[in-house]
Amino acid sequence: MAEDAGIRNSNSDENNNPRYSEFTKTQKRWIVGLVAFAGMFSPMSSFIYYPAIHTLALDLAVTVTMINLTITSYMAISGITPAVVGDLADTIGRRPIYLATFLIYFAANIGLAVQRSYPALLVLRMLQSAGGSGTIAIAYGVVSDIATPAERGSFVGAVLCGYLSKLPRIALSLTSKRSPNVAPSLGPILGGALAQHPGWPWIFWLLAMLSGFGLVVLFVFLPETARTIVGSGGYAATVPGLNICSTSGRQKHFPQRTDNSSLIGRLRLPNPLKCLVLLAKKENTLVIMINAICYTTYCCVQASLALLFIEIYHFKEIQAGLVYLPFGCGCVIASLVSGKIMDRDYRAVAKMSGFPVDRVKGDDLSKFRIERARLRSSWYFLGITTVCVAGYGWALSYQVVSKNIAVVLVLQFFIGAAITCLFNMCGTLLTDLNPHNPALAQASSNIIRCALSAVGLAVLQEMINHIGPGWTFTVFAGLCLLIAPMVVAEIRWGFAWRSRGLQDIELQAHGTAGSTDP
Repeated sequence: MAEDAGIRNSNSDENNNPRYSEFTKTQKRWIVGLVAFAGMFSPMSSFIYYPAIHTLALDLAVTVTMINLTITSYMAISGITPAVVGDLADTIGRRPIYLATFLIYFAANIGLAVQRSYPALLVLRMLQSAGGSGTIAIAYGVVSDIATPAERGSFVGAVLCGYLSKLPRIALSLTSKRSPNVAPSLGPILGGALAQHPGWPWIFWLLAMLSGFGLVVLFVFLPETARTIVGSGGYAATVPGLNICSTSGRQKHFPQRTDNSSLIGRLRLPNPLKCLVLLAKKENTLVIMINAICYTTYCCVQASLALLFIEIYHFKEIQAGLVYLPFGCGCVIASLVSGKIMDRDYRAVAKMSGFPVDRVKGDDLSKFRIERARLRSSWYFLGITTVCVAGYGWALSYQVVSKNIAVVLVLQFFIGAAITCLFNMCGTLLTDLNPHNPALAQASSNIIRCALSAVGLAVLQEMINHIGPGWTFTVFAGLCLLIAPMVVAEIRWGFAWRSRGLQDIELQAHGTAGSTDP
């Protein structure tokens, strides 16, 4: 069957034409399924918690404001932790960091389930965040390890949705209902049901059981993928464990590493300040700011939903959880669709530029306007987000929902779908711009987006109280409009900024080499 124009397939000997990844398609799907499952726990921990806020306040004899402080502290830790684990994952490997963070998360959930005091809740929620918040950043690193730029969009969409059309049946059963973009719909339903009966401790018992199961699954099935450790997958992983989905087909033809690189030898203190270096690059900064504004809007819309419905209709916990379903459905559908859109845009821009696409060995993005390819369709989703966020606020302000609850829920669906597409485009572009530090790049983004969203959540309720939901979400819609000039700047000048940075690195390298010559 004929391939798309400009796409080359390599059938020559592997030693003469090294592949980008030695993992087979089935193995890649296994890996994507596993990291999608792992990435579910960070958003799930937030969304499953929301419907239990009032119940927790009553049982622990504290105010709702104090319970909200546990959300703020959770978000603060989730902004810092990925900077540490991202640097470690890029240095010592993805697999040991996954196992370590899952162990911390598992222990924190057991503690949360048995505690009955507010100080313990506050501290253990921060520990829970430390264990779960780095998984999505590491997942972007895994995608960068195994997927070429031409197919990376679909892989990112699959990671955030937890589904690939041809995943092995077991992997599909693990991930299709438990993935980052399923959490916004599944989490509140589970949280509301468990908070109402048998009680809020079972929220954390459920998370403990799921994470304990996940820890075992990752230990048994997840191979090391970091290219600094296993190359393209041709070298056997140096990390111990039974890697059933390892590259048993191709890997056996490659020798073991001979540099005696061990896990202990690669260990060093993580340097979170590396994030500042990545933030200093203009092409990174714009993408991170676009992502941060989208995330702030995302958080504020979701935080307001249950509270406003409880205020208007006096919903119970389980009912408050159910109103998140349309948003979650939009996220899941958009995760699948956005990956295909990004891959299509990549091929289209490559064809227009006369840039040959190689799905086997990968492409040299230093010669390709990847910014234009990834953000090509962002205008549609930015427009949908802006209109629907403003419409959501005014629908509530004029109590359109009192006549037809479907109005707000339909708007929620489109907000979730459009923002998720923007998330995926920004996340994939950021990985493309930082191929040597993909996990650290996502950690840099996480710092900014968590800080900005924390500010948004801090002022959200006061804005609703003083100017009403209509004007409140009109302000957030206006904030979304600020993304437009950022997209223009990234598409128009991003490639030049990136090229200039690469030239500076080369000049520094030549200068260093020259100074050491005899």
